[in-house]
Amino acid sequence: MRVLKPIMFTAVAGILFASCKSSIATIPVPNGSDNVINIPAKKGAFSENERQTWSHLDLLTDSIPGMSIAKAYEFVQNKKGTTVIVGIADSGTDVEHEDLKDVAWTNPKEIAGNNIDDDKNGYVDDIHGWNFLGSKDGTIVNADQLELTRIVKRGMDKFGDKKASEIADTDKAEFEQYLKLKEKYTKSVEAHKQELVNLAQTAERINQIEQNFKDVRAFIGKDNYTIDDLKKAKPTDPKMAAKIADITNLLSRGASEQELLNYKKQLMDYKKGKEASKSYDLDFNARQSLPDNLYDINDKFYGNNNVIGSKDLESHGTHVAGIVAASRNNGKGVNGVANNVKIMAVRVVPDGDEHDKDVALGIRYAVDNGAKVINTSFGKAYSPNKQWVYDAIKYAAKNDVLIVNAAGNDGDDIDEVKTFPNDSEDLNTEISDNVLTVGAMSASYDENLPASFSNYGKKNVDVFAPGVDIYATMPLDKYDFNSGTSMAAPSAAGVAALVRSYYPQLSASQVKHILMNSGIKINFNVIKPGSQSRQNPEGEKVPFSDLSVSGRVVNAYNALKMADSIVNGKK
Repeated sequence: MRVLKPIMFTAVAGILFASCKSSIATIPVPNGSDNVINIPAKKGAFSENERQTWSHLDLLTDSIPGMSIAKAYEFVQNKKGTTVIVGIADSGTDVEHEDLKDVAWTNPKEIAGNNIDDDKNGYVDDIHGWNFLGSKDGTIVNADQLELTRIVKRGMDKFGDKKASEIADTDKAEFEQYLKLKEKYTKSVEAHKQELVNLAQTAERINQIEQNFKDVRAFIGKDNYTIDDLKKAKPTDPKMAAKIADITNLLSRGASEQELLNYKKQLMDYKKGKEASKSYDLDFNARQSLPDNLYDINDKFYGNNNVIGSKDLESHGTHVAGIVAASRNNGKGVNGVANNVKIMAVRVVPDGDEHDKDVALGIRYAVDNGAKVINTSFGKAYSPNKQWVYDAIKYAAKNDVLIVNAAGNDGDDIDEVKTFPNDSEDLNTEISDNVLTVGAMSASYDENLPASFSNYGKKNVDVFAPGVDIYATMPLDKYDFNSGTSMAAPSAAGVAALVRSYYPQLSASQVKHILMNSGIKINFNVIKPGSQSRQNPEGEKVPFSDLSVSGRVVNAYNALKMADSIVNGKK
């Protein structure tokens, strides 16, 4: 489940030194023409409100490259929308959250708590959705292995310590593939161990910086000191001079003490998760021990109705759901992108890699129960039963359902490197036209626009959307920032739901292409994701248009305007 992981960086500079500074850049005018205008993008640090809402703001009005949500609602203020069900195929979703409970889908054909399958769909008491990571006795699964680990484990069970000369001819190809993957697994385990070492070193550096902030504050004699205050300081102690120089450097590069504290919390949570991870544990089998047959797609009536999972362990699905549809203008927390939306929770993703069977049946469940948009913010490198998922995607297409899929967080060109789920078996030809694959962008309207972690692809990533430092719902009525293409996908899914609400005549395919073709076109060079390293800190510069099919970033206002022109004709 690579997409689900919080986005961490190899050095503290990855977050602390990133700023929201931008220079003057060019953008197309909102009507989508090829004319461009020069505008000054946001300079300096964002206010707290801007940090929390940047993905909703407008480049022309606010000088921040958000999705123009306020302008979108102005455009449809005199129109009446229809309710759109959005399936959140993810980890647990806290449908009891103060900002989600009023937008949670409720199955109108099911009577809560009577332990009867009232609607006869095979899922008993599926009030708000379904949990495919559980059993009828109430058991829930929170963690699982990586798919690579599962494949290697099956190979070990089949081949043991046999040599190539002992393998039957019919098994030789499988045996050779097993040996290759076993070697990759071994290297991955070592990389995991090294990552834990690196995380510990990063934590040590953060603690040092945190202490420097405290010491410098005491030396200066005030809490809110500026860079000018630091430059005027005349310490006689060399150690204090070094601390002041360290903090001056951080502040001059756009970092802040609050960003440090936010990053520290994220780092600690991530480190704790990595240490507890079952990803590489060959003998872990929580999901595999459930009563269904994992390798029989027709054995489908399993699980339970606990769509939340464990609130203290899972937050991802709750965050994704809030980005799409947290109750708007209720005076609490955050506003989701879309109104007129009901969130259907489909729990298919553990802490580890999801199983193809759960994903395929989860998509079919959402389709069968009325979802018109399904968000899939997850991914993995191997998919042994990928045909089941392809068939489910085609089933969604047949029923006019749009799937909005996260591109992944490895900084890879997914025209070359496979990641699953996808909509192209050969990385060249789409199996259907109902999947929108989304890369992640930041709030920096300059060369740093694409998130450094985002996957990209001229053929297999359709468009980019906000996915860095997105503020949304967390379990237990909390809110926080998260980054990832996992956040970019629901940003786009919310816009898709808006379009489907106000223009229900449009097909899933049409909505997909509206989001692609109406987005703001980026005409400048950017740092290619994944290209920066210690050896090459500047990274490789490429045209933004090389990173996706459209070369654009999602814009809700433009999308609604284009939808309106298609439905009602140009005015």
